[in-house]
Amino acid sequence: MVKDVRTLSPTRHVIGLISDTHGLLRPAVHDALAGVELILHAGDVGGDEILLELGIIAPVKAVYGNTDFPDDPGLPQSQTLEIGGLMIHMSHGHELGTPTPDKLLATYLADVIVYGHTHRQLVTRAGDRLVVNPGAAGARRFKLKPSVARLTIVDNFAEVEIVDLD
Repeated sequence: MVKDVRTLSPTRHVIGLISDTHGLLRPAVHDALAGVELILHAGDVGGDEILLELGIIAPVKAVYGNTDFPDDPGLPQSQTLEIGGLMIHMSHGHELGTPTPDKLLATYLADVIVYGHTHRQLVTRAGDRLVVNPGAAGARRFKLKPSVARLTIVDNFAEVEIVDLD
């Protein structure tokens, strides 16, 4: 029996991760997230205009942050998605007080946990699990560089690259 070569190639998914825009979408985000198939916004969006502009790049899923309106029906507190065989949980993180990788890993059972709130870029691997804060993409605060991230999933394995916006 001859196998179809198309079934032998790995499935690859590239997901854009962004958080804490606070109403400002830097033009560099368009280049940083070019070619992604989906964008996950981990809260503190700062208005529908941000989501509409991100939608020019790729479809967007977003959650609310502590500065967004929690009663907005378009922004849930959290979302869990299955992409490329991995479960991805996204929330802003403020629901845990000060989010840390240990708190997030203990609270959410997903393979990949995406959050924001702290404005600090963070990538932590715990066994096969990954915790990612893409940093804040909005106005520069706390002397931190604005950034986003690109999450790549191939054969049930996730890797992430932080992309500085300055």
